Amino acid sequence: MSDRSAFNDEKGGSSSVGEPEYGHDPASGGIFSSDYKRHDDLKEMLDSNKDSLKLEAMKRIVAMIARGKNASDLFPAVVKNVACKNIEVKKLVYVYLVRYAEEQQDLALLSISTFQRGLKDPNQLIRASALRVLSSIRVTIIVPIMMLAIKEAASDMSPYVRKTAAHAIPKLYSLDPEQKDQLIEVIEKLLADKTTLVAGSVVMAFEEVCPERIDLIHKNYRKLCNLLIDVEEWGQVVIINMLTRYARTQFLNPNINESLLEEGGGGEKTFYGSDEDEDEDEEEKEKKAEAAVMAKRKPYVMDPDHRLLLRNTKPLLQSRNAAVVMAVAQLYFHLAPKAEVGVIAKALVRLLRSHSEVQFVVLQNVATMTIKRRGMFEPYLKSFYIRSTDPTQIKVLKLEVLTNLANETNISTILREFQTYIKSMDKDFVAATIQAIGRCATNIGEVRDTCLNGLVQLLSNRDELVVAESVVVIKKLLQMQPEKHSDIIKHMAKLTDNIQVPMARASILWLIGEYCEHVPKIAPDVLRKMAKSFTNEEDIVKLQIINLAAKLYLTNSKQTKLLTQYVLNLAKYDQNYDIRDRARFIRQLIVPTEKSGALSKYAKKLFLALKPAPVLESPFKDRDHFQLGSLSHLLNAKAGGYQELPDWPEAAPDPSVRNVEVKESVPEWTKCSSREKRKEKKVEKPFYSDSEGESGPTESADSESDSASDSESASASEESGSGSESEESEEGSESEEEEEDEEEKEKKKKKKEFKKAAQESESEQSSEEEERKHERKSKQRKSDSESESDEEDESESESSQSESEDSESETEVKKKKKAAESKPPSKPVKKESKKEKKEMSLLDLDDFEPTPSPQVTPVNSFLSNSLVTDLEGLSLSDAVLSPATIAPSSALKNYELLHRITGEGLSVEYCFSRQPFSPDANMVAVQMQFTNNATSDTKNLHIEDVKLQSGMRVKEFPEIELLPAGETATAVMGIDFCDSTQAANFQLCTHTRKFFVSIQPPVGELMKPVFLTENEFKKEQGQLMGMNEITEKLTLDMKCRDEHAIVQRVTAAANLSRVPCGSDKECRFAGRTVTSGSLVLVTVATKEEGAAQLTVNCEKMVIGTMLVKDILLALTQ
Repeated sequence: MSDRSAFNDEKGGSSSVGEPEYGHDPASGGIFSSDYKRHDDLKEMLDSNKDSLKLEAMKRIVAMIARGKNASDLFPAVVKNVACKNIEVKKLVYVYLVRYAEEQQDLALLSISTFQRGLKDPNQLIRASALRVLSSIRVTIIVPIMMLAIKEAASDMSPYVRKTAAHAIPKLYSLDPEQKDQLIEVIEKLLADKTTLVAGSVVMAFEEVCPERIDLIHKNYRKLCNLLIDVEEWGQVVIINMLTRYARTQFLNPNINESLLEEGGGGEKTFYGSDEDEDEDEEEKEKKAEAAVMAKRKPYVMDPDHRLLLRNTKPLLQSRNAAVVMAVAQLYFHLAPKAEVGVIAKALVRLLRSHSEVQFVVLQNVATMTIKRRGMFEPYLKSFYIRSTDPTQIKVLKLEVLTNLANETNISTILREFQTYIKSMDKDFVAATIQAIGRCATNIGEVRDTCLNGLVQLLSNRDELVVAESVVVIKKLLQMQPEKHSDIIKHMAKLTDNIQVPMARASILWLIGEYCEHVPKIAPDVLRKMAKSFTNEEDIVKLQIINLAAKLYLTNSKQTKLLTQYVLNLAKYDQNYDIRDRARFIRQLIVPTEKSGALSKYAKKLFLALKPAPVLESPFKDRDHFQLGSLSHLLNAKAGGYQELPDWPEAAPDPSVRNVEVKESVPEWTKCSSREKRKEKKVEKPFYSDSEGESGPTESADSESDSASDSESASASEESGSGSESEESEEGSESEEEEEDEEEKEKKKKKKEFKKAAQESESEQSSEEEERKHERKSKQRKSDSESESDEEDESESESSQSESEDSESETEVKKKKKAAESKPPSKPVKKESKKEKKEMSLLDLDDFEPTPSPQVTPVNSFLSNSLVTDLEGLSLSDAVLSPATIAPSSALKNYELLHRITGEGLSVEYCFSRQPFSPDANMVAVQMQFTNNATSDTKNLHIEDVKLQSGMRVKEFPEIELLPAGETATAVMGIDFCDSTQAANFQLCTHTRKFFVSIQPPVGELMKPVFLTENEFKKEQGQLMGMNEITEKLTLDMKCRDEHAIVQRVTAAANLSRVPCGSDKECRFAGRTVTSGSLVLVTVATKEEGAAQLTVNCEKMVIGTMLVKDILLALTQ
């Protein structure tokens, strides 16, 4: 019965026999009890349709595992629930699987497909959990699957999943180190991630897998410094430790010219400190050499990146996490100039109010710091006073710090403290205090006698341990000046009767033997007493008795000859072989016989040689070669995985390796006062700056317009405008360097034409301009609050305009120019808009030229009212509303609708203007240009007999009543192609003839651009996988190898907008189909030697397939 009750107790204390609370392994003997049924209950619960029952079952199973019970036979029943929709159940299932995956490898492998499905789950928590479980299955056979999962997760839209991918990297590396090269690629990709959630985890993976690959950090160094403040605490610790090592390899030692930094010559102090024991001559030579080196050496100038690191870590000294504060403290200690290290003292002292475990680690590090940088902790001396409640190890460390901080000014205070500590009940602490007093006495000569007297008083203490420790310390102090202190030696000789602690007895005997000349009467008597008790003494004492006997035999053989022989005979038969050996050796050496060798002549010199006084040093003296705050420093031994702190380089490595071409402007945005603005800019800016090339002028212009959009005054808009104008002119000049001469000639022609036309329309334009100014002012007063966003819109629109115009191919530029020159009637319209564009130099007009002139006319007519009112407040003209603003595309392609021969003198061209069609947003705007090449006028131009596929619609253009001979007219019509490339057929009618024509759209014109952030893009892409994703590999055309060219060709092929991207090897584009609004995502990832991969994600597979063909054609031809 007792056995049965014990069985029940083990199972969970259930009162009734055979009904334990938790399931039990049937193989362990309980097979006939209801235990086995209990497992059946759990299986039933796991198979039920109710989530609550499943959750309860999983809780009980996890509880069984926690209690060490075997739940492996439930594996199949649990695995089934991986697909459960309840996240709580799923989490517990994953916990179970992580526990049994390694043991039940075969069963775990069966569930791999389930995890792979989990990796595609829309819920980021599930995707991350699936990856976590997958990486916890320690089976080498699934290494390729794990590798694939990590690569996919590394480009997941969710930062949380990317963070989990970073955590999985070290696990995979430990399972299969051969995957290192592939993992380094993933690490490199994740290091470029801009989210704070990922930063700490990927640096941890970097430290585990490839800490020697410092080159991966160069480009990300500034980003890591700037993100540091927002990373989670444990990530901060890892990043700071890594950056400490990085900085030691990339920057010069800031204390290299101490004499130049500190006006007194800190350099000389360290110089003397290190060479104290050398000869004067050598010191002089060294000093001169040092001075010569100092004279040659340039004044130290800190690298801006070094300063960035120190500046961005300093606020973290106020962190609530002790590990972060400790990490920053060690960074400052190892990297900062001496004058700046002091800031860490206050933060470390604050940590001393924390738990004893934290105090222990902090004090270990403070003890090391106080040896080199005593001054910075001196103001906080009282913080290191010992409390009665402190644990012993904390007390001993505080004593260490107090001893290191002791100097002539504060020694009296410290000694008063020590006197109090000696009365403590904690014997180990008292012993440590006495040793501390001894160290203070050796370091500060002025208090040596005081300390000795104090220690001698302790010899009369009742506590034997106190007396013993005092004897050991006094022995060391007496070695410094033995002749002055013969009284103390006599006093200690009397203690041999009472003190029983072996170390103390041995110390007294050594003292008496070493200085037996000072106590000639007492020494033989002490030897006599010791000879009596020789057999009962400890080994350490016996050895000192033999030494004492030998020394007395050599100095006073008359009195002690027989005693010495007696002691040596006792030692000859001792149980300890050390003592027997020592007796045999000493007998041969001091008692001359015929056999004794030449050494016996020198016996006296050997035994009574002057011995140097022991130096009482801090046990922390040599610990600073370990990185502070590390486990190795704590243990004072190299721990596994410890990375050595590199020495400072002799010459500074090239700082340009940390320059990031396009992304360098990110740190400037992070200084932005409003966090929301910062986010907006981070998303929007790269969209333009990436595609505009990576030149210096672009960056400066960016920052100029950036600063302008920060201010809320009306003048700010002017500044930002001028900023992006300069950007356009510089960009334009840069992209067209080769054809500069031709361009100049054309520009001069343009100037002449422009001047003529400007005179004609001056009066008309000036009145309009005044009206607009008046309107703008009133608008600005009304919408003051909106001015900020307006200004941002404005700078965006201008830079997008410059982008679209710069990216135009030169041949088309020339075609357009010729066309523009041959069409005088439409010229004044363009001129008005240009003139208003804030008095820029006329040469700059050439940059604006590519916008086709006819487009300007219809813009005002069909832009929606809301858009017009939104844009009215801006200090810009209609030029802003040109198509380039809305869609950052390349030049628009013209298609022939009617040839002049077929049309009997009437020719019609059309283009897809990529404008929103205001009467109906679901229609594609088609801009038509009618040219009458006949000698007679054409009348009543209109559309009839429209033939369309089902679902398609047409909005006809207004009838053109008269088109005189030689004139051109423009009209806009809308066609709803219903997201297909089917042609719209209709008749184009004049007053005399009808012409059958058809308009067939390229697939790229069935879209409208949509602005997405990088995260939104990844999120949407994640939902358009599988059938909705088409991937093609291609080799880029030679002229299309740079980012600018790729963007130009893709946006020419399809009406998409650019999406900002953290990687410079990827271009992303987004748009929606005009009719249904289905999302279209395009990614062009470039690789080495012109290889690239094109990915299109689209809900409509037909459109996706056709778009892939068009873009492939555009990029490869």
